[in-house]
Order: sequence, then structure tokens, then C-alpha cells
Amino acid sequence: MNTAPLPLLYIKPGCPWCHEVAEYFEEHGIGYREINVMADGAAFAEMKEKSGQSRVPTLDWNGKILADFGVAELVPFLKKVDGAARAGEGTGG
Repeated sequence: MNTAPLPLLYIKPGCPWCHEVAEYFEEHGIGYREINVMADGAAFAEMKEKSGQSRVPTLDWNGKILADFGVAELVPFLKKVDGAARAGEGTGG
């Protein structure tokens, strides 16, 4: 059983890239915790400290950070940090 904490996805309402990434996670059964940085100033500061910038989406995958990205950047990142299965490949049985 995987006991790693859920990845953190920092978002802003109305961000099309944030929506695209959240939809990708849901379609591929990838658990995550969404954090609205517009509603939580401390979370915005935390995101800026982790990533060195203020753009969303920003993903904290167990300490590995991907900032200001879309699905095109997400897939290779997931393959690198968590294997092809998490990136939606190789899941056939």
C-alpha cells in the first residue's frame, strides 16, 4: 500500500491549464490535493517559496516541483518522478 502523501496542485480559479491538469489526473486515477492560492494567502506564499515563481498550476510531487505547466509538460514529468504507469501508459494488463 502506498502511504506517500498526495501530490499538491496549486491552482487559481478560471485557469484553463489548472483545469486541464486536474482533468488529466481524474481521468488517469491519480490522487492529488487541490489548493486554491487565491483563497489562501499562506498557500500562495508556500507555492512561491517552493517554486520560486507565482504562476499556476504548480505541482509539488513529494518535493519535486513542476511550475507553470500544461499536460504536455506534465506527462514527461510524471514519467520521470513516478514511472510510466502514473503518466497513463503501461497500465494495460
